[in-house]
Order: sequence, then structure tokens, then C-alpha cells
Amino acid sequence: MYKVKVNDQFLFEVENKDSAFLINGDQVQLDLSKIGHNSTHVLYQNISFNTELVDINRAEKTCKIKVNGNIYQISIEDQFDVLLKQLGLDNLTANKVLEIKAPMPGLVLKVLVEENAEVKKGDNLLILEAMKMENILKSSSDGVVKKILIKQGDKVEKNQILVQFS
Repeated sequence: MYKVKVNDQFLFEVENKDSAFLINGDQVQLDLSKIGHNSTHVLYQNISFNTELVDINRAEKTCKIKVNGNIYQISIEDQFDVLLKQLGLDNLTANKVLEIKAPMPGLVLKVLVEENAEVKKGDNLLILEAMKMENILKSSSDGVVKKILIKQGDKVEKNQILVQFS
């Protein structure tokens, strides 16, 4: 069973059961003829539809489909996506950190990354001296450095934004 959302408005439950399509529990008869690499001709209730796969993102499970000249944005969830949602594990990538703030007032001794640099979780970003101790601030997630708001020698306050990620 798949949950298919069209243009973030219409939600359908689609199932392929015993070589028959079920949409929202109702059996649907489709006559499909492949006419090209990404094109298919569909006959449904004696109405002709020319479909073309315009774009596909397998990682995000989304695609754009052109039907008779109109483009539709499609997102698909399978039974595993539904299970992850039920377990509260669907937003793991949403926990991505967008900025690093100073944990305490201090002096920036050294900036270890550059803008547009790709960083991994645990990579060193900068060295901050506070209370006569050197503290290495590390990346808490994978990402790309969008903007560095400080430079070596800057004095920073607690919760001041130091690095932004995209």
C-alpha cells in the first residue's frame, strides 16, 4: 500500500493487489501502453491520457509527472514511511542544526572551516577561549557551511551566532 499525495492537496491510497489497481479501496481498470523511455499512454474510462515522467527524486520519494500537458508534483509514502511516522522517527533529518552559537562568552582563537565547506558530524569548526581554556566547537550534524559570522580575534557573547549552515 502506498500513500500518494498530488500537489500537496489530494491524498490517495494506492495498492496493487492480485494484478489489479486499488485506489482508496476501489478497483480501477487502466490500459497502459509504454510509448517512450519516460512516456506512457493511459486509457481510463475510455478517456485518453498521455503521461510523461518529468523529474524523479528517489531519495525523497517525489516526482513530477506531466499528464496531457499539465504538470503534477507527486510524493509517495510506502508502508515503511508510515511505520517510521508512527514511531516518531520520520523527522530525523529535520533535526539538522542550522547554526552554531557560542556556548559561553569568549575569544575566537581560530576558525577551522571556510564558507561553502562540507562538514561531517564531529568535525572541528573553531577554537573558542573561555575562562583561560581552549574549547573546540564541533559540528553536531552533517552539512554545508553557509556563512561564518566571526573571525579570529573576535570577542563573542553567550548565544551569539558563530556559524550558519545551509
